Amino acid sequence: MITLGLDIGSVAAKGVLLTPNANWQVVIPTGWSPRDTGQQLIAELTRLADINRDDIDAIVATGYGRISVPEANKAITEITCHAKGLTSLLPEVRTIIDIGGQDSKVIRLNGAGKIIDFAMNDKCAAGTGRFLQVMAQVLGMDVSELADAEVPDEMVSINSMCTVFAESEIIGHLAQGKSRGGLVAGLHQSVAKRVAAMAARVGVVGPVAFTGGVAKNGGIRRALEEELKVSLLTPTDCQFTGALGAALLAREL
Repeated sequence: MITLGLDIGSVAAKGVLLTPNANWQVVIPTGWSPRDTGQQLIAELTRLADINRDDIDAIVATGYGRISVPEANKAITEITCHAKGLTSLLPEVRTIIDIGGQDSKVIRLNGAGKIIDFAMNDKCAAGTGRFLQVMAQVLGMDVSELADAEVPDEMVSINSMCTVFAESEIIGHLAQGKSRGGLVAGLHQSVAKRVAAMAARVGVVGPVAFTGGVAKNGGIRRALEEELKVSLLTPTDCQFTGALGAALLAREL
């Protein structure tokens, strides 16, 4: 059986193709059209695997753009797909923290990997990758540079979680001569505090996994571990857990 999972996020779109001989994965910018992005992912994955579109038995789409993929046999929520993908990699995990481009979520699982509770922040950019991206621009950096730039010993607290107010706050700190490394550490801590508060609503039970594109930021991981007082497990392909779960759920169709 050959199945495909598409996770059309607000910033990045991920695809995972499962075949009997190998698995393939691709990530591309979502762009303005989720429909076109889905078609690009299908074209690229079939090219990599050297198969035809008709060779795919089932496609499941997830993410904010999941209903815009006509090629999909079914659209499934990202909560369900993330839980499925993560438990296939780390079956012992009981709590998942996922931070993406424009939302963050916490998912509680039971011993059988079933979802028992979740919380999601999808109304505000605070505590997401988009928040970090805007703040990086204010600091004259690329978002990929934040993890290496932080200096926790010089941390400057960022009190505003609203993106607009936090931007003004950082500009003020820079004018006062505060270090960029300290400001970056403060940004990481502010994101961690917001996500930790959301996690407290559903309860944090270990082991805990950290996924999503922001999980590649070691500074956020450090700050989250400090706030939650737990060690976080981060899969190597942390950005692909939703797409992987979608591909696995496609097998059940």
